[in-house]
Amino acid sequence: ADVVIADYNYYFDLSALLFGLCQFNQWRVAVLVDEAHNMIERTRQMYSASLDQHAMNLVRQVAPEPLKKSLQRVNREWNTLHKDQVAPYQAYSGVPEKFLASLGLCVAAFGDYFNDHPQAANGELQRFYFDAIQFGRIAELFDAHYLFDISKRESGKKALSRLTLRNVVPAGFVRPRLTAARSTVLFSATLNPRHYYRDLLGVPDNTAWVDVESPFQRSQLDVHIVSRISTRYAHRQASLGPIVALMADQFQVRPGNYLAFFSSFDYLQQVADLMAATHPHVPIWQQSRGMAEADRQAFLDRFTPDSQGVGFAVLGGAFGEGIDLPGARLIGAFIATLGLAQINPVNEQLKQRMSLLFGAGYDYTYLYPGLQKVVQAAGRVIRGQEDRGVVML
Repeated sequence: ADVVIADYNYYFDLSALLFGLCQFNQWRVAVLVDEAHNMIERTRQMYSASLDQHAMNLVRQVAPEPLKKSLQRVNREWNTLHKDQVAPYQAYSGVPEKFLASLGLCVAAFGDYFNDHPQAANGELQRFYFDAIQFGRIAELFDAHYLFDISKRESGKKALSRLTLRNVVPAGFVRPRLTAARSTVLFSATLNPRHYYRDLLGVPDNTAWVDVESPFQRSQLDVHIVSRISTRYAHRQASLGPIVALMADQFQVRPGNYLAFFSSFDYLQQVADLMAATHPHVPIWQQSRGMAEADRQAFLDRFTPDSQGVGFAVLGGAFGEGIDLPGARLIGAFIATLGLAQINPVNEQLKQRMSLLFGAGYDYTYLYPGLQKVVQAAGRVIRGQEDRGVVML
């Protein structure tokens, strides 16, 4: 093939076949990476690994006799890891050597068994085998750009946990794949600030940065910053009425199709419920958790050149970027909150590590990814030279 169109992971994953073929055959390739702002989170996932104790216990129940002993050894070491852990979540600076040794012996036992019984290499046994291999492989790469954390939960009388080797900075893995190509072009509407992407993706120092002039006129998009409504978590309940009134007023002034973006499904639901109760004449439809492909398409199909209404969606979700609703199919967007990531133990650990590495923990963990979601969502409104629209922040 002269051109291959594929997901990021075919080239950037640790075991990426396409990248391996390029190296093996010494192909001179040009790599074009669309929506490059998504690469940070996607590559972090590629270079991370996790194991769930509940899943392993299910495997222990169905495992053939020759594998039970090695699985029990892994389980003993696993229980030792979280035995004295008081908090539900804890991050550690190193990897658990004894546990990894028991896991390595277990992987070897599984490999030997599958060699002798090929028909057994499927279902839960195979899945655990692959997860264990990945975990061991990532553990060998563990350095200052990683976190090891344990998330513990009570299950009946027993405590179970999930172990995660969490990649924080994927640059060390991404850079060799960028530089192995004859040329690489990463493009997106949201690649600012440059140092954020340079640090986390490891783009070479001699990379050329090009800002392409927008084909649209400023006058096409009417932007309003509504500073009188606070969407801080503490003020969330008080914000519902003013947001609904703002949306209803705009819909009355210019009826048409709008998208309303919120930081969570809970917030979205509260505003949608109030909108339906107080302005039943305004048609609304909502994104739901875990939408199937057909449901996502049905959501988008509601936006027609002749329809009117408000589609409620989650900021940074399936409808926050990469969708194209030109002309009268979409004439405006309401964007509530900055799209900041949830403050939780994992993100707080990321912030601490970012502070150590780059001195800008809050910006790298919360601010830049959050603003990126806002700009992407706002970018849904103007899709052509004739479009006119409004964005309310």
